[in-house]
Formats: sequence, structure tokens, C-alpha cells
Amino acid sequence: MAKFNKFEEIQAWQKAKDLTLLIYKITSEEKFAKDFGLRDQIRRASVSIMANIAEGHGRRTNTEFANFLNIARGSAAEVQSHLHIAFGLSYINQKEFDELYQILTEISRMTLSLAQYLRTTNN
Repeated sequence: MAKFNKFEEIQAWQKAKDLTLLIYKITSEEKFAKDFGLRDQIRRASVSIMANIAEGHGRRTNTEFANFLNIARGSAAEVQSHLHIAFGLSYINQKEFDELYQILTEISRMTLSLAQYLRTTNN
């Protein structure tokens, strides 16, 4: 098993937490806050990234952990997709879009790398 005593030690989880806080702040702003469907969906997907990293850490095997990291990666892609709609509706500006998208890309790379590492080590 990967040597993390607590899920909070995992850099991808730390970045996902910071991202989620940003998503909550941005979706609390006037226009975005009124679009209940998109606001709630992007928040849930963002929370899902960090939750799946944490849940995977709590599993018994590296294979299970890697599977949850893949789910987290899927949630990161979902948030990226929602950002396109938010930008298209002018809920966020180009700078916010670029910043959030880049953070998500980094989280995605980190979860992929960790999942690949976990799959090559003994359970």
C-alpha cells in the first residue's frame, strides 16, 4: 500500500480541496448562484474528486485505491466540462476558466500518476 498515513497527506487531495473551495466561492457569486442546476452539479463533481481520493486511501488494496483515483479523474473531467458552460454563460471570465481548468489538469495528472504507481506495486 502507498505510504500515506492520512489522506490529507496526498497532494492531489490537497489540490482538490483547494479547488473545491474556489468552486464554492465562484459559484456563490450572483449569476452563477442563481443557476441552481449547474451550481449544484459543479459543486458535487468538485467534492467528488477529493472524496474519491480519500475513500480510495481508506480501501484495503492498491488496486482499489487506484480505481477510486480513476473515478476522481473522471470527476475532474466533469468539472472541466461544466466550466465550459459556465464560461459560455459568462458566469466566469477567461482568467477564472483558465486557472480552474489548469488546476483540474494538474489534479488529473497527479491522480493518474499515483494510480499507475499503485498498479505496479504489491497490494
